Amino acid sequence: MRKFLIFQLLLWVSVLASAQDKMLVPEEIATNRNLYPSGLSNLSWKGNSDFYTWQDVNSVIQGSVMNETTDTIFRLAGINQKLKGLGKDELKRFPRISWSNETTFTFSTGNEWFEYNASADKFRQLFSVPETAENTDISSGEKYIAYTIENNLFVSDGNSQITVTSDENKGIVNGQSVHRNEFGISKGTFWSPEGNLLAFYRMDETMVTEYPLVDVTERIAKVNNIRYPMAGMTSHEVNVAVFNPASGTLTFIETGKPADQYLTNIAWSPEENSLFIAVLNRDQNHMKLNEYDVKSGRYIRTLFEEKNDRYVEPLNAMVFVPGSDGKFIWQSQRDGFNHLYLHNRDGSLVKQLTSGKWVVTSFIGFDEKSKGIFYTSTAVSPLQDQLYYLDLKSGKATRLSLDEGVHNPIVRADGKFFITRFSNPALASRTELSDNRGKKIKMLHEDINPLKDYKMGETSVFTLKSDDGADLYCRLIKPTDFDPAKKYPVLIYVYGGPHAQLVTGDWLNGGGLFMHYLAEKGYIVFTLDNRGSANRGFEFESKIHRNLGVLELADQMKGVEYLMSLPYVDASRIGVDGWSYGGFMAITMKLNHPEIFKVATAGGPVIDWKYYEIMYGERYMDTPEQNPEGYEHASLLNQVDKLEGKLMIIHGAQDNTVVWQNSLQFLNKCIELKKQVDYFVYPTHEHNVRGLDRAHLYRKLAEYYDLNL
Repeated sequence: MRKFLIFQLLLWVSVLASAQDKMLVPEEIATNRNLYPSGLSNLSWKGNSDFYTWQDVNSVIQGSVMNETTDTIFRLAGINQKLKGLGKDELKRFPRISWSNETTFTFSTGNEWFEYNASADKFRQLFSVPETAENTDISSGEKYIAYTIENNLFVSDGNSQITVTSDENKGIVNGQSVHRNEFGISKGTFWSPEGNLLAFYRMDETMVTEYPLVDVTERIAKVNNIRYPMAGMTSHEVNVAVFNPASGTLTFIETGKPADQYLTNIAWSPEENSLFIAVLNRDQNHMKLNEYDVKSGRYIRTLFEEKNDRYVEPLNAMVFVPGSDGKFIWQSQRDGFNHLYLHNRDGSLVKQLTSGKWVVTSFIGFDEKSKGIFYTSTAVSPLQDQLYYLDLKSGKATRLSLDEGVHNPIVRADGKFFITRFSNPALASRTELSDNRGKKIKMLHEDINPLKDYKMGETSVFTLKSDDGADLYCRLIKPTDFDPAKKYPVLIYVYGGPHAQLVTGDWLNGGGLFMHYLAEKGYIVFTLDNRGSANRGFEFESKIHRNLGVLELADQMKGVEYLMSLPYVDASRIGVDGWSYGGFMAITMKLNHPEIFKVATAGGPVIDWKYYEIMYGERYMDTPEQNPEGYEHASLLNQVDKLEGKLMIIHGAQDNTVVWQNSLQFLNKCIELKKQVDYFVYPTHEHNVRGLDRAHLYRKLAEYYDLNL
């Protein structure tokens, strides 16, 4: 018996050691969901009830605030039986549901929407739209559904289709996102609070030059033209209109001139009689929050203005405080950090609600009687996102999420309870239920480490100082089986541009599995968030204005100095990789310091900012006419003569964000100056390589480093 137990113990130790020796491979990184933190799918509250639900493939499971029991309350077979009763096809998995209240949920499948009332056991079809419909948007109370077909907008009440626009010119687009999804814009339709009226964007692109994307998958290559306004060139013109489905009337909002201004952050008044638009000039340094009369479309007044010599960037619409005679909350960086402000209905400031050298990352909502608000912020650390409650009268803020890390909270509509899914470097994922004082009630789910069977290099996070004394957060991943007596090559992964933060306080500190795959192969993988990166305040992010690539490069070189001071770094084998803005930075670093960077890889890189679109490009660089020196200095075409060593550029031929012309122009310049460069194209991909082909990209990059670094 003893011999058997010893044998079993040795077998267990052998299996455990073997399991912990598993290595990452690109194909698994791209396709194996089990390598990533698990959670409860579609976790949501059932209205203001004490119940919450989540889903798996075949069912909806319910939990309770009051006890530990869980129940399966709906099964796929039951939904399929209901669908069959309406003559509809059965589903292979339970659809993603959305609770309308404590007893009723809706879901969609294909081009159809359904509602199920559990208390009455009533199942009905809400809407059915044409198969070609896109950009669907359902009003409150499920009165109407808005949708687009090609470039026109339609509304249905569930029985008949109403044509809102009928523009034949494909250069005029209705009901879709405008201004290339900048300024927080993600859609083109906006239902009024009670669902009686529909505001929508109408974008005239006819004056914007068509830009060709070539599809080579057909025998005769096909040209797909897009409208791509480049910095300094003619921009599209946008209007806002309001449609009344009951009367069929259409009213255009008189937003005035110039025509190439930006109409952002659309909001309705609670009474549905006014529309608010944050109007931003093309120079993006002067914003007016304007109010317009819905019936006539006429301008009423400007509530307030915001100006900045660099830029103003409104990203969030105003939010009215329920039952407060029109008071509303506005997000702004006017004091240097994104904070919340309480304004009266006429725009006058009541008070600043949050303040400090940290940023509010999201406004979540109100408690039951609108006495306070919930929001997330980086007040604890720039690397963390925590949930807070703020009393509107006293101004006192209370931290509700008590665990370190990055939180994604779901607050019940009345604000009495919240569920948060969070992670930190020691915990891949945990979901907990707490009350509105932050007291934990129970844990709903935990996934400590989905990579426990894999050999992982040690990750450390620390700060370095920029030339002006700012903290620069860094992440360093050591190779597996690290030996401090050895010398290792380094791969620096960079982004460096606005609206992105690579070093975080969540699982793996924001480092992707491909980075750990490289660490397994014997590379030190390093990342630094330079000035220009997100979540550090306006000065930190905007300091790169008009001179992209200068301060970012200086900060990245601080990281290089640190790396070269480490005894285990092989200073002759340092490489850099980046995509998009990071591609611009990777090539910038390679060209300016060929003596340091032996290898560089750049995906979808911006080569010359005059080839980039107006909204983003002009915010950070102004126009080529206004800032010729900045464009000249940032253009990588002017630095090709400094190219030495190995550089590989990768681009998607269908890239509609950083158009292919960028890297093709770089190739032309390399040919002209007799410089060798490696190049690879993904013919069917846009700005990134997604899906199964991502494994191909990972292998392409890793093999390049193995051969050349």
